[in-house]
Amino acid sequence: MASALADEACEACTSDDEPLAEAEFAKYLAELEEEVWNVVDDHHLEGTYEFEDFRDALEFTYDVGELSEEEWHHPDIHLQWGEVKIEMWTHKINGLHKADFVMAARMDRIYDEYAPE
Repeated sequence: MASALADEACEACTSDDEPLAEAEFAKYLAELEEEVWNVVDDHHLEGTYEFEDFRDALEFTYDVGELSEEEWHHPDIHLQWGEVKIEMWTHKINGLHKADFVMAARMDRIYDEYAPE
């Protein structure tokens, strides 16, 4: 699923921004891979990607790391055999911002290269 959200700018928030409320983040969540992503406690995104082996999971993790450095927006990444779990929120506002969903959409796009057939 290619989301147009992945093409949007990953704009940083300011300390004056408020975390997104459910009514606001629901529209962004609907643009992400539904079997991968969910919002936990109205606070953070959590996604789990599945792989056929460790190498693909590791390479995906590296690609996500490169993206994170480019955008200066860093998720928590948990790597294990056949699975990568991502947790992400905007620490500056201690909650969700549109940038979190843009990053998740970009991760979905990267995953398209690795998804098991």
